[in-house]
Amino acid sequence: MIFRHPKATLLAALLLAAGLSVFTGGLNPYHLDIIIGIGINIILAVSLNLINGYTGQFSLGHAGFMAVGAYGAAALTTLAGPRLLPLLGGQTWLLFLLALVAGGMLAALAGFLVGMPSLRLKGDYLAIVTLGFNQIIIVILQHIESLGGARGISVPAYTNFFWTFGIAAMTVYIVATLVNSTYGRGFLAVHDDEVAAEAMGINTTRFKITAFVFGSFFAGLAGGLFGHFKQFITPEGFNFLKSMDIVVMVIVGGMGNTVGVILAAIILTILPEALRPIAEYRMIIYSLLLILLMLKCPQGLAHLGPALWRRVRGGKTPA
Repeated sequence: MIFRHPKATLLAALLLAAGLSVFTGGLNPYHLDIIIGIGINIILAVSLNLINGYTGQFSLGHAGFMAVGAYGAAALTTLAGPRLLPLLGGQTWLLFLLALVAGGMLAALAGFLVGMPSLRLKGDYLAIVTLGFNQIIIVILQHIESLGGARGISVPAYTNFFWTFGIAAMTVYIVATLVNSTYGRGFLAVHDDEVAAEAMGINTTRFKITAFVFGSFFAGLAGGLFGHFKQFITPEGFNFLKSMDIVVMVIVGGMGNTVGVILAAIILTILPEALRPIAEYRMIIYSLLLILLMLKCPQGLAHLGPALWRRVRGGKTPA
């Protein structure tokens, strides 16, 4: 396991998120935006890591699943919200919870529908299919006028620190527990050698679809959190570039390494903002830093510490 006592760690993380959320009211809105962005990106990166890292697939459409979740949750809170709130006793947190779950389930359904016909494909072919799915979702959303169409839609502000990091903690716990379970060894078998896994009787297509469904569900939750924090969403906010941002986090963190992916999500959310004072050179420096990191530590951030330690020790492995 990633943690020795995963349930205790999850409980501690949830309690910490609840405690810290009390102090976020006085934060500068800009700083709060960065912090919430870190939490959402952790959910996205960890969920994509289940697909690309642990199962060895190559999805370029994660932002599409995020969009399905964002618009699914927004439809419930904006269109159905006025009718549902009286039935829920006026409790907006219950409405938001239902909206997040509904958005996640819609995203999971989308992942299943994409997975069924396409997951017999591998590598570049699968990447092209998921990329196409991402674009199809954008076009469909642009033509749903009840959800604002291409103009976008206003969404109530329900997302806060506790919702974001509580769900981030749940995502890490569920993905880590799933991968390290007896059942989850099938994901690793598919990643290591799909042909050998099939020869051993493992239904590789089922494991790939399962990874897509779980990954899509959490991407949908992240989309719901994103929309109800930004308070305004448009289809173009979930385009190919957003998918690539998530893919970069997984690669920089280290494919199949949850701790590294979390570190990458944190660093790659903060870094563009830290470089904002030099706006004209920001993206150039950002790109150069990514290239340098990949050259020095191609296995990702999770292996950077041991690599530096070996260099300090003159190439010796730490005791």
